[in-house]
Amino acid sequence: MWKFTRKFTFPWQKGESAESETSPLLPKADPANREDEVATDDNADQEGTNNGPENRNTKFPHIYRFSPMDYFLKYFLFFCNLLFTALGLVVLGLGMWGLITKESFAQEKIGSIGTDPMLLLVSLGFLLFMLCLTGCVGALRENSCLLKVFSAVVLALIAAQVVMAILVYSLQDQIGNYLRSGMLAAMGRYQDDLDLRFIMDEVQSNLQCCGAETYRDWEVNIYYNCSAPGVLACGVPATCCVDPLENGTVWNSQCGVGALMLDEFTAQTVVFLGGCLGGISRWIEQHEGMIGTVAVVVLGVQMVALFITSRLIESIHWHRYRARRNYYVQGL
Repeated sequence: MWKFTRKFTFPWQKGESAESETSPLLPKADPANREDEVATDDNADQEGTNNGPENRNTKFPHIYRFSPMDYFLKYFLFFCNLLFTALGLVVLGLGMWGLITKESFAQEKIGSIGTDPMLLLVSLGFLLFMLCLTGCVGALRENSCLLKVFSAVVLALIAAQVVMAILVYSLQDQIGNYLRSGMLAAMGRYQDDLDLRFIMDEVQSNLQCCGAETYRDWEVNIYYNCSAPGVLACGVPATCCVDPLENGTVWNSQCGVGALMLDEFTAQTVVFLGGCLGGISRWIEQHEGMIGTVAVVVLGVQMVALFITSRLIESIHWHRYRARRNYYVQGL
């Protein structure tokens, strides 16, 4: 506002200025003194210019332009991370919904929440959401700090996956024992945990197996044990049955009742005798190519993300250095 009034003076201000200059009551400035004042002002302006940008109380403008390739990489990284951020949020929401629906936070169930499959979804969803949100914001705002955090976490995940693959290949026997223990624990809680029940039913029906190593492993369940008083005693779940459908349309949930009292020759006509550990091993052998392809694709996507992030960080630093250098050179 002050600059505007200085540039465009009002008529009465002109009159006052003219009256002041011609007024006999005010002493007129000597021409020599006016020349000295003008010279002093010019010298002051010249000194302010020669001092450079450091003494001008100016702020360095972070203005620079990316190349078309850099812009493509920036927005490609942004949209990819935005997509996976939404995916992570969905997975996190599903996990929390499962925990709340089953009342896993209740006082009597909080002790066994560590073995709840929904906790795995919550952990994966939270990790995916936070990681991709960091990359998304870092790419959009051109924040090299967030991009460095994102690239460091991605690099750590790549290293962890490589180490895990090596351990899985070299410790197959120990992993088989852990898998057997986990499956027996899931069978023991078959009637109490709906998620574990769903997982066991899917594995048994798709792999056409029953139990961990044999169908008699279902004796670990207190409801299917032969000493149990209920109708399920000495039985197995319906997903163990060779033909759980009656006439091909109706699901017979009682087809496995009494299977544990039969000898193997008779039981093989009713239920699958082989355990699911052998079925899982056969499935892995039959799909080795697909598993390897998926692993390579997942690892490749992470390495591409790491490469794009590194390129974007380098480009941001280079353009900022160029802009700062040009700014200081122009100020000299």
